[in-house]
Amino acid sequence: MHNTAFAALGLNWRYLAFEVHPDHLRAAIEGARRMGFAGLNLTVPHKRLALELVDALDKSARKWGAVNTIRFESAGVEGRTKIRAVGFNTDADAIVAALREDLKLELRGTRVLLLGAGGAGRTAALKLAAEKVAELFLVNRTQSKARTVAAEIKRQFPSQRVTVGYPESEVDLLMNATSLGLKPDDPLPLSRKQFSLERVRAVYDMIYRPAETALLEAARKAGCRTANGLGMLLYQGARAFEIWTGKAAPLDVMRRALEQNIYGH
Repeated sequence: MHNTAFAALGLNWRYLAFEVHPDHLRAAIEGARRMGFAGLNLTVPHKRLALELVDALDKSARKWGAVNTIRFESAGVEGRTKIRAVGFNTDADAIVAALREDLKLELRGTRVLLLGAGGAGRTAALKLAAEKVAELFLVNRTQSKARTVAAEIKRQFPSQRVTVGYPESEVDLLMNATSLGLKPDDPLPLSRKQFSLERVRAVYDMIYRPAETALLEAARKAGCRTANGLGMLLYQGARAFEIWTGKAAPLDVMRRALEQNIYGH
């Protein structure tokens, strides 16, 4: 996605993937700074940890409490030029953009069941509350994690209705923010004994590979509108591209590159 976009804009840039253990994240960020990197993307399990490892936080990272994008920029400090690391979060807005585009869904006033209270789930939960959903139901394998996220939502958005556990009636949206579905033999991320997909209008799975997870297949067969996480991946990446380059992201080019990589066409 990024390398195709760089080429389309004639930028002599390169996007590379590195596997970094959480214990070495501080050294990796410092190494990238010293090697003259324009910036970084971070994925799990680094997004919360990075909050303490950058020099400054953009309002997006402060608001959502996670960093998935870093920009290295020049800053004058005591008469000297220093390269500082600034943390951003491009995930939260990408969720809303993807739901709007892929499911034609406006979140305000909807009832949402969110599966997962880890890094991705927490950011999604806070963003859903910010978008003024009517009611939010949080389900997580470890209930205490869901309760922690629910408490954080109530602190930031006191009027938000939030419940830990499955709803007893229909919902407009079910969103999967767990990693269940990445492997072919994974169980479904929800208990169909406790909640039926026939009570859901639309299902969004943040996983994009495989393109149709077992959850999305079951949801499609139950008559739900469905979408995978490719749109979220696109929009968070496009925003990161703009943060690094200062140029408008070539969205169509990036989308085609993703579709070619994920779907093979």
